[in-house]
Amino acid sequence: MIRTGVVIATVIGALLTGGSARAQLNLQQVNVEQIVAQKVQSILPENGGGGGIAVAVRMDGKTEFFNYGLADLAKNHLVTTDSIFNLASVGKLFATTLLAQAVKQGELSLDDPVAKYVTELQRGGDIRRVTLGQLASHTSGLPRVPQQYERWHRGKYTFPDFVRFLNSWKADKEHEPGGQYLYSSTAMILLRVALERRFNTRFATLMQQRLTGPLGMSSTALPLPQDLLCRAVQGYGPMGRPIGRPGAEQETFAWPGAGQIYSSPRDMVTFLIANLGELPDHRPMENAMALAQKGVFDVNPHFKQGLAWQVVTGGNLTIIDKNGGLPNTSTYIGFAPQQKLGVVILVNRGKQHATGIGRQISHALAEDQSKPSTDGAEPDPDID
Repeated sequence: MIRTGVVIATVIGALLTGGSARAQLNLQQVNVEQIVAQKVQSILPENGGGGGIAVAVRMDGKTEFFNYGLADLAKNHLVTTDSIFNLASVGKLFATTLLAQAVKQGELSLDDPVAKYVTELQRGGDIRRVTLGQLASHTSGLPRVPQQYERWHRGKYTFPDFVRFLNSWKADKEHEPGGQYLYSSTAMILLRVALERRFNTRFATLMQQRLTGPLGMSSTALPLPQDLLCRAVQGYGPMGRPIGRPGAEQETFAWPGAGQIYSSPRDMVTFLIANLGELPDHRPMENAMALAQKGVFDVNPHFKQGLAWQVVTGGNLTIIDKNGGLPNTSTYIGFAPQQKLGVVILVNRGKQHATGIGRQISHALAEDQSKPSTDGAEPDPDID
Protein backbone atom coordinates (compact mmCIF):
# COMPACT_ATOMS: atom_id res chain seq x y z
CA MET A 1 0.00 0.00 0.00
CA ILE A 2 1.58 3.28 -1.11
CA ARG A 3 0.64 6.62 0.44
CA THR A 4 2.19 10.07 0.33
CA GLY A 5 3.60 11.20 3.67
CA VAL A 6 2.74 14.89 3.63
CA VAL A 7 0.15 14.78 6.41
CA ILE A 8 2.30 12.88 8.93
CA ALA A 9 5.28 15.14 8.27
CA THR A 10 3.10 18.19 8.92
CA VAL A 11 1.96 16.78 12.26
CA ILE A 12 5.51 16.04 13.38
CA GLY A 13 6.56 19.58 12.54
CA ALA A 14 3.69 21.01 14.54
CA LEU A 15 4.53 18.89 17.55
CA LEU A 16 8.18 19.94 17.44
CA THR A 17 7.23 23.62 17.43
CA GLY A 18 4.94 23.10 20.41
CA GLY A 19 1.95 24.72 18.72
CA SER A 20 -0.78 22.83 20.57
CA ALA A 21 -3.76 24.19 18.60
CA ARG A 22 -2.05 23.51 15.28
CA ALA A 23 -0.93 20.07 16.44
CA GLN A 24 -4.49 19.23 17.44
CA LEU A 25 -5.77 20.27 14.01
CA ASN A 26 -3.17 18.20 12.20
CA LEU A 27 -3.78 15.21 14.42
CA GLN A 28 -7.36 15.42 13.24
CA GLN A 29 -6.00 15.28 9.70
CA VAL A 30 -4.10 12.10 10.59
CA ASN A 31 -7.43 10.67 11.71
CA VAL A 32 -8.76 11.48 8.25
CA GLU A 33 -5.90 9.45 6.82
CA GLN A 34 -6.65 6.58 9.18
CA ILE A 35 -10.35 6.62 8.27
CA VAL A 36 -9.61 6.59 4.54
CA ALA A 37 -7.00 3.83 4.85
CA GLN A 38 -9.39 1.68 6.86
CA LYS A 39 -12.33 2.13 4.52
CA VAL A 40 -10.42 1.49 1.25
CA GLN A 41 -8.66 -1.60 2.59
CA SER A 42 -11.37 -3.91 1.26
CA ILE A 43 -10.90 -2.75 -2.34
CA LEU A 44 -7.11 -2.64 -2.47
CA PRO A 45 -5.64 -5.27 -4.82
CA GLU A 46 -3.99 -8.17 -3.04
CA ASN A 47 -0.41 -9.37 -3.40
CA GLY A 48 0.76 -6.43 -5.47
CA GLY A 49 -1.88 -7.04 -8.15
CA GLY A 50 -2.90 -4.58 -10.82
CA GLY A 51 -4.83 -1.52 -9.79
CA GLY A 52 -4.83 1.30 -7.30
CA ILE A 53 -7.00 3.92 -5.63
CA ALA A 54 -6.91 7.72 -5.48
CA VAL A 55 -8.95 9.42 -2.77
CA ALA A 56 -9.45 13.14 -2.22
CA VAL A 57 -11.16 14.50 0.90
CA ARG A 58 -12.45 18.05 1.24
CA MET A 59 -13.21 19.11 4.81
CA ASP A 60 -13.17 22.37 6.76
CA GLY A 61 -12.07 24.23 3.63
CA LYS A 62 -8.99 22.04 3.16
CA THR A 63 -8.13 19.20 0.79
CA GLU A 64 -6.16 16.02 1.47
CA PHE A 65 -5.08 13.48 -1.17
CA PHE A 66 -4.46 9.79 -0.42
CA ASN A 67 -3.01 7.46 -3.07
CA TYR A 68 -2.64 3.69 -2.94
CA GLY A 69 -1.35 1.02 -5.29
CA LEU A 70 -0.38 1.02 -8.92
CA ALA A 71 -1.50 3.04 -11.90
CA ASP A 72 0.25 0.53 -14.18
CA LEU A 73 1.59 -2.77 -12.88
CA ALA A 74 3.70 -3.57 -15.94
CA LYS A 75 5.46 -0.21 -15.77
CA ASN A 76 5.51 -0.09 -11.96
CA HIS A 77 3.88 3.35 -12.03
CA LEU A 78 2.24 4.43 -8.78
CA VAL A 79 -1.13 6.14 -8.51
CA THR A 80 -0.66 9.87 -7.92
CA THR A 81 -2.86 12.90 -7.46
CA ASP A 82 -2.30 13.71 -11.14
CA SER A 83 -2.95 10.22 -12.53
CA ILE A 84 -5.75 10.32 -15.09
CA PHE A 85 -8.72 7.94 -14.76
CA ASN A 86 -11.71 7.03 -16.89
CA LEU A 87 -14.63 8.67 -15.03
CA ALA A 88 -17.29 6.36 -16.49
CA SER A 89 -20.73 7.69 -15.47
CA VAL A 90 -19.36 10.34 -13.13
CA GLY A 91 -18.76 12.14 -16.42
CA LYS A 92 -22.53 12.54 -16.78
CA LEU A 93 -22.26 15.42 -14.32
CA PHE A 94 -20.48 17.55 -16.91
CA ALA A 95 -23.41 17.41 -19.34
CA THR A 96 -25.99 18.15 -16.64
CA THR A 97 -23.91 21.01 -15.23
CA LEU A 98 -23.71 22.53 -18.71
CA LEU A 99 -27.47 22.09 -19.04
CA ALA A 100 -28.11 23.79 -15.70
CA GLN A 101 -25.76 26.62 -16.65
CA ALA A 102 -27.66 27.18 -19.90
CA VAL A 103 -30.97 27.17 -18.02
CA LYS A 104 -29.67 29.76 -15.55
CA GLN A 105 -28.52 31.95 -18.44
CA GLY A 106 -31.89 31.72 -20.17
CA GLU A 107 -30.48 29.86 -23.18
CA LEU A 108 -32.87 26.93 -22.94
CA SER A 109 -35.39 25.34 -20.58
CA LEU A 110 -35.57 21.98 -18.80
CA ASP A 111 -39.05 21.65 -20.30
CA ASP A 112 -37.81 21.99 -23.89
CA PRO A 113 -38.44 18.87 -25.97
CA VAL A 114 -35.17 17.31 -27.08
CA ALA A 115 -36.56 17.20 -30.63
CA LYS A 116 -36.50 21.03 -30.62
CA TYR A 117 -32.71 20.79 -30.91
CA VAL A 118 -32.09 17.34 -32.39
CA THR A 119 -34.40 17.98 -35.30
CA GLU A 120 -34.04 14.49 -36.80
CA LEU A 121 -36.24 13.32 -33.90
CA GLN A 122 -39.19 15.36 -35.10
CA ARG A 123 -39.91 12.45 -37.44
CA GLY A 124 -40.16 10.07 -34.47
CA GLY A 125 -42.97 9.04 -32.17
CA ASP A 126 -42.77 9.01 -28.38
CA ILE A 127 -39.30 10.54 -28.39
CA ARG A 128 -40.95 13.85 -29.30
CA ARG A 129 -42.48 13.92 -25.79
CA VAL A 130 -39.13 13.64 -24.01
CA THR A 131 -37.71 16.83 -22.48
CA LEU A 132 -34.16 17.90 -21.65
CA GLY A 133 -34.96 17.79 -17.94
CA GLN A 134 -36.18 14.22 -18.23
CA LEU A 135 -32.99 13.19 -20.02
CA ALA A 136 -30.89 14.75 -17.26
CA SER A 137 -32.87 13.22 -14.38
CA HIS A 138 -33.18 9.64 -15.66
CA THR A 139 -36.94 10.01 -16.06
CA SER A 140 -37.16 9.95 -19.86
CA GLY A 141 -38.20 6.30 -20.01
CA LEU A 142 -35.37 5.53 -22.44
CA PRO A 143 -33.50 2.27 -21.76
CA ARG A 144 -30.08 2.17 -20.15
CA VAL A 145 -28.53 1.30 -23.52
CA PRO A 146 -30.27 0.90 -26.90
CA GLN A 147 -29.49 -2.84 -26.99
CA GLN A 148 -31.99 -3.37 -24.18
CA TYR A 149 -34.68 -2.27 -26.64
CA GLU A 150 -33.13 -3.50 -29.86
CA ARG A 151 -31.83 -6.89 -28.76
CA TRP A 152 -31.18 -7.82 -32.36
CA HIS A 153 -28.61 -5.06 -32.86
CA ARG A 154 -24.97 -6.16 -33.00
CA GLY A 155 -21.95 -3.95 -32.57
CA LYS A 156 -21.66 -0.27 -31.76
CA TYR A 157 -24.21 2.41 -32.51
CA THR A 158 -23.27 5.00 -35.09
CA PHE A 159 -25.14 8.29 -34.99
CA PRO A 160 -27.54 7.22 -37.79
CA ASP A 161 -28.18 3.99 -35.82
CA PHE A 162 -28.90 6.10 -32.74
CA VAL A 163 -31.38 8.36 -34.52
CA ARG A 164 -33.15 5.36 -36.08
CA PHE A 165 -33.45 3.71 -32.66
CA LEU A 166 -34.80 6.87 -30.99
CA ASN A 167 -37.38 7.49 -33.70
CA SER A 168 -38.61 3.90 -33.49
CA TRP A 169 -38.68 3.79 -29.67
CA LYS A 170 -42.11 3.34 -28.11
CA ALA A 171 -42.92 4.17 -24.51
CA ASP A 172 -45.07 1.89 -22.34
CA LYS A 173 -46.42 2.10 -18.80
CA GLU A 174 -42.99 1.29 -17.36
CA HIS A 175 -41.15 3.66 -19.72
CA GLU A 176 -43.33 6.75 -19.71
CA PRO A 177 -41.54 10.08 -20.15
CA GLY A 178 -41.54 11.79 -16.76
CA GLY A 179 -43.26 8.87 -15.07
CA GLN A 180 -40.48 6.91 -13.39
CA TYR A 181 -36.81 6.74 -12.46
CA LEU A 182 -34.97 4.59 -14.99
CA TYR A 183 -31.19 4.99 -15.16
CA SER A 184 -30.23 5.68 -18.76
CA SER A 185 -26.85 6.22 -20.38
CA THR A 186 -28.78 6.53 -23.64
CA ALA A 187 -30.55 9.64 -22.33
CA MET A 188 -27.32 11.29 -21.22
CA ILE A 189 -25.67 10.78 -24.61
CA LEU A 190 -28.75 12.30 -26.25
CA LEU A 191 -28.43 15.26 -23.86
CA ARG A 192 -24.88 15.83 -25.12
CA VAL A 193 -26.15 15.87 -28.69
CA ALA A 194 -28.89 18.37 -27.78
CA LEU A 195 -26.34 20.69 -26.16
CA GLU A 196 -24.12 20.44 -29.23
CA ARG A 197 -27.01 21.40 -31.48
CA ARG A 198 -28.18 24.27 -29.27
CA PHE A 199 -24.74 25.88 -29.23
CA ASN A 200 -23.46 24.61 -32.59
CA THR A 201 -20.33 23.40 -30.80
CA ARG A 202 -18.83 19.96 -30.21
CA PHE A 203 -19.52 18.71 -26.70
CA ALA A 204 -15.82 18.41 -25.81
CA THR A 205 -15.27 22.04 -26.84
CA LEU A 206 -18.40 23.20 -25.04
CA MET A 207 -17.22 21.46 -21.88
CA GLN A 208 -13.81 23.10 -22.10
CA GLN A 209 -15.12 26.58 -22.89
CA ARG A 210 -17.90 26.71 -20.32
CA LEU A 211 -16.80 24.44 -17.49
CA THR A 212 -13.37 22.85 -17.26
CA GLY A 213 -11.51 25.84 -18.74
CA PRO A 214 -12.97 28.44 -16.35
CA LEU A 215 -12.31 26.10 -13.41
CA GLY A 216 -8.73 25.43 -14.50
CA MET A 217 -9.36 21.69 -14.91
CA SER A 218 -6.57 21.17 -17.44
CA SER A 219 -6.38 17.40 -16.96
CA THR A 220 -10.01 16.73 -17.90
CA ALA A 221 -10.77 15.84 -21.51
CA LEU A 222 -12.91 13.98 -24.04
CA PRO A 223 -11.18 12.15 -25.67
CA LEU A 224 -7.81 12.10 -23.94
CA PRO A 225 -5.25 14.04 -26.03
CA GLN A 226 -1.72 12.82 -26.64
CA ASP A 227 -0.12 15.22 -24.13
CA LEU A 228 -2.20 13.76 -21.28
CA LEU A 229 -1.99 10.14 -22.35
CA CYS A 230 1.26 9.54 -20.47
CA ARG A 231 -0.60 10.07 -17.17
CA ALA A 232 -3.51 7.75 -17.96
CA VAL A 233 -3.80 4.72 -15.71
CA GLN A 234 -4.06 1.16 -16.97
CA GLY A 235 -7.52 -0.21 -16.30
CA TYR A 236 -7.97 -3.65 -14.73
CA GLY A 237 -10.81 -6.07 -14.26
CA PRO A 238 -12.02 -7.11 -10.79
CA MET A 239 -9.38 -9.86 -10.62
CA GLY A 240 -6.54 -7.62 -11.75
CA ARG A 241 -6.46 -8.51 -15.45
CA PRO A 242 -5.61 -5.57 -17.75
CA ILE A 243 -8.53 -4.43 -19.89
CA GLY A 244 -7.90 -2.17 -22.85
CA ARG A 245 -5.08 0.30 -23.10
CA PRO A 246 -4.60 3.46 -21.01
CA GLY A 247 -6.82 6.25 -22.26
CA ALA A 248 -8.94 4.02 -24.50
CA GLU A 249 -12.69 4.57 -24.55
CA GLN A 250 -15.09 1.66 -24.15
CA GLU A 251 -17.70 2.65 -26.63
CA THR A 252 -21.31 1.73 -27.16
CA PHE A 253 -21.85 4.96 -29.09
CA ALA A 254 -19.35 5.33 -31.91
CA TRP A 255 -19.10 8.96 -32.90
CA PRO A 256 -16.95 11.86 -31.66
CA GLY A 257 -17.98 13.20 -28.28
CA ALA A 258 -19.99 10.16 -27.23
CA GLY A 259 -17.25 8.40 -25.25
CA GLN A 260 -16.08 8.58 -21.65
CA ILE A 261 -14.54 11.64 -20.04
CA TYR A 262 -11.13 11.36 -18.34
CA SER A 263 -9.90 13.35 -15.36
CA SER A 264 -7.45 13.41 -12.45
CA PRO A 265 -8.08 13.44 -8.68
CA ARG A 266 -6.76 17.02 -8.57
CA ASP A 267 -9.22 18.19 -11.22
CA MET A 268 -12.15 16.31 -9.73
CA VAL A 269 -11.60 17.85 -6.31
CA THR A 270 -11.74 21.26 -8.01
CA PHE A 271 -15.12 20.24 -9.43
CA LEU A 272 -16.13 19.05 -5.96
CA ILE A 273 -15.07 22.34 -4.33
CA ALA A 274 -17.12 24.30 -6.87
CA ASN A 275 -20.16 22.13 -6.14
CA LEU A 276 -19.65 22.82 -2.44
CA GLY A 277 -19.90 26.54 -3.24
CA GLU A 278 -16.37 27.32 -2.09
CA LEU A 279 -15.10 29.21 -5.15
CA PRO A 280 -16.24 32.82 -4.65
CA ASP A 281 -14.95 33.89 -8.09
CA HIS A 282 -17.33 31.46 -9.81
CA ARG A 283 -20.72 32.31 -8.31
CA PRO A 284 -22.75 32.01 -11.56
CA MET A 285 -21.32 28.54 -12.18
CA GLU A 286 -21.94 27.52 -8.58
CA ASN A 287 -25.56 28.70 -8.90
CA ALA A 288 -25.91 26.44 -11.93
CA MET A 289 -24.36 23.58 -9.99
CA ALA A 290 -26.87 24.14 -7.17
CA LEU A 291 -29.68 23.77 -9.71
CA ALA A 292 -28.21 20.49 -10.96
CA GLN A 293 -27.98 19.18 -7.39
CA LYS A 294 -31.62 19.88 -6.58
CA GLY A 295 -33.81 16.79 -6.37
CA VAL A 296 -36.45 16.85 -9.10
CA PHE A 297 -37.89 13.33 -8.86
CA ASP A 298 -38.72 11.38 -5.69
CA VAL A 299 -37.51 7.81 -6.18
CA ASN A 300 -38.35 6.89 -2.59
CA PRO A 301 -38.57 8.77 0.75
CA HIS A 302 -34.76 8.65 1.13
CA PHE A 303 -33.67 9.11 -2.49
CA LYS A 304 -34.31 12.06 -4.79
CA GLN A 305 -32.89 12.22 -8.30
CA GLY A 306 -31.39 15.50 -9.44
CA LEU A 307 -29.77 16.33 -12.77
CA ALA A 308 -27.45 13.29 -12.74
CA TRP A 309 -26.71 13.94 -9.05
CA GLN A 310 -28.37 11.65 -6.48
CA VAL A 311 -29.65 13.07 -3.19
CA VAL A 312 -29.66 10.26 -0.62
CA THR A 313 -30.31 10.25 3.11
CA GLY A 314 -28.84 7.62 5.39
CA GLY A 315 -29.88 8.11 9.00
CA ASN A 316 -29.00 11.68 9.89
CA LEU A 317 -26.74 12.48 6.94
CA THR A 318 -27.80 13.72 3.50
CA ILE A 319 -25.27 13.15 0.72
CA ILE A 320 -25.35 14.38 -2.88
CA ASP A 321 -23.33 12.03 -5.04
CA LYS A 322 -22.72 10.28 -8.35
CA ASN A 323 -21.00 7.01 -9.14
CA GLY A 324 -19.67 5.33 -12.23
CA GLY A 325 -18.40 1.98 -13.34
CA LEU A 326 -17.04 0.13 -16.33
CA PRO A 327 -15.32 -3.27 -16.45
CA ASN A 328 -12.00 -1.50 -15.79
CA THR A 329 -12.87 1.52 -13.63
CA SER A 330 -14.93 2.42 -10.54
CA THR A 331 -15.56 6.06 -9.64
CA TYR A 332 -17.35 8.18 -7.06
CA ILE A 333 -17.85 11.82 -6.12
CA GLY A 334 -20.07 12.93 -3.26
CA PHE A 335 -20.52 15.53 -0.58
CA ALA A 336 -22.56 16.34 2.50
CA PRO A 337 -23.61 19.98 1.89
CA GLN A 338 -24.59 20.83 5.47
CA GLN A 339 -21.29 19.54 6.84
CA LYS A 340 -19.27 21.04 3.97
CA LEU A 341 -17.32 17.84 3.39
CA GLY A 342 -16.81 15.79 0.26
CA VAL A 343 -15.03 12.75 -1.15
CA VAL A 344 -13.68 11.73 -4.55
CA ILE A 345 -12.67 8.11 -5.21
CA LEU A 346 -11.10 6.92 -8.46
CA VAL A 347 -10.19 3.24 -8.85
CA ASN A 348 -8.60 1.69 -11.94
CA ARG A 349 -10.35 -1.65 -11.39
CA GLY A 350 -13.88 -2.59 -12.29
CA LYS A 351 -16.71 -3.62 -9.94
CA GLN A 352 -15.22 -2.03 -6.82
CA HIS A 353 -17.68 -0.65 -4.28
CA ALA A 354 -16.60 2.97 -4.56
CA THR A 355 -20.05 4.32 -3.66
CA GLY A 356 -20.29 2.37 -0.44
CA ILE A 357 -16.74 3.31 0.53
CA GLY A 358 -17.32 6.98 -0.28
CA ARG A 359 -20.46 7.14 1.83
CA GLN A 360 -18.79 5.31 4.71
CA ILE A 361 -15.93 7.83 4.66
CA SER A 362 -18.40 10.72 4.68
CA HIS A 363 -20.32 9.28 7.65
CA ALA A 364 -17.08 8.68 9.56
CA LEU A 365 -15.76 12.19 8.87
CA ALA A 366 -19.09 13.69 9.91
CA GLU A 367 -18.98 11.56 13.07
CA ASP A 368 -22.40 10.24 12.15
CA GLN A 369 -23.05 6.73 13.44
CA SER A 370 -26.10 6.11 11.26
CA LYS A 371 -25.94 3.56 8.47
CA PRO A 372 -25.04 4.98 5.04
CA SER A 373 -27.69 4.82 2.35
CA THR A 374 -27.56 2.03 -0.22
CA ASP A 375 -29.86 3.85 -2.65
CA GLY A 376 -28.36 4.52 -6.06
CA ALA A 377 -25.32 2.37 -5.29
CA GLU A 378 -23.34 0.67 -8.04
CA PRO A 379 -25.38 -1.22 -10.61
CA ASP A 380 -23.68 -3.50 -13.07
CA PRO A 381 -20.82 -1.74 -14.88
CA ASP A 382 -22.12 1.05 -17.07
CA ILE A 383 -21.91 0.82 -20.81
CA ASP A 384 -21.52 4.52 -21.52
